[in-house]
Amino acid sequence: MPRIPRVQYENAVYHIIARGDRREPIVHDDGDRSLFVETFAEACGRTGWQVFAWVLMDNHYHAVLRTPEPNLVAGMQWFQNAFTRRLNSRRHLWGHLFGGRYRAIPVEDAATSPRGSVVWRDYLRTVIDYIHLNPGRAGLVDGAAISSLDYPWSSLARGYALAPSKRPAWLDAAKGLELLGCPDTVAGRRRFIERLDTIIREEDGDPAPEGVPLSKQFERGWFWGSEAFRERLGKRIESLGNRRSRNYRSRSEGPEKDHGLRRAERIVIEGSRHYRLDESALKMDRRGDWRRSSVAWAVSKETSVPCAWIAERLNLKSAANASQQIRRFAQVPERKLPKEVRAWKRSRNIA
Repeated sequence: MPRIPRVQYENAVYHIIARGDRREPIVHDDGDRSLFVETFAEACGRTGWQVFAWVLMDNHYHAVLRTPEPNLVAGMQWFQNAFTRRLNSRRHLWGHLFGGRYRAIPVEDAATSPRGSVVWRDYLRTVIDYIHLNPGRAGLVDGAAISSLDYPWSSLARGYALAPSKRPAWLDAAKGLELLGCPDTVAGRRRFIERLDTIIREEDGDPAPEGVPLSKQFERGWFWGSEAFRERLGKRIESLGNRRSRNYRSRSEGPEKDHGLRRAERIVIEGSRHYRLDESALKMDRRGDWRRSSVAWAVSKETSVPCAWIAERLNLKSAANASQQIRRFAQVPERKLPKEVRAWKRSRNIA
């Protein structure tokens, strides 16, 4: 049976599932887990993704996220490749980490439902709950002596339980709280966690609406939503097939590339303004001047554009030289940077 093509469009919501090769672990200790969270946060910054929930287990992870621009494929390619390389370097390993193709299940939400429809809320709520309940269903928490909040590697402990000012910018916990009927207050957040703990205590395994466990529905299904949503997705897939057959554009020219390029251009312009330089002056090679490297660093951290693009745009000779300058800049202690460069680095708000 042929694979269903990835359906990418503005404001699409996906339930992402990826497992380790042969279902083996993708993380082994808290250092690996921290590396996963850091890399995922970087991917969200590069792509503009808005995450509603995520959880990291030993041999797989789940996330439900919105792509304001159609860049799921480019973002996932960067994220999983970057995490694999970094983990292999940390553990002196090599080869594949993830097994097969990651699942990206389109989820019905307000942006893809008819005006005035509220049916999408049930689907998105179900996925958010399903993700947060993973540690309970794996027996890692019991909802009583060990609360779901005690599992530290999910958006529950790292976002939903925190005040808005302490959450990462890419995590839209406020939307999840609203969908589940909990205000974004101390009491509301406590109620959200207590509700999950109650479900864990009372639930017997994987819930099975319509006789099929949710885990099986997510593993086998290619969408999560109403029949009307399925029909709309079918039309998108049909349109995608027509464009491919007519060779309207190559894969490398797809809209998923646009977000990074537009964002990278904006960062270069912002850098010129910050340093009060025109672009030609910003590109000049001045010994001991960190301004150009600082802009290259920001582009590399906030977008997925290749170093070859950065090198050409900022006159850094080659991709290898751009990569080297970015790495050197990142390693310089902040106190040794000029005041205006320190201000630029702090203004980027990069995790």
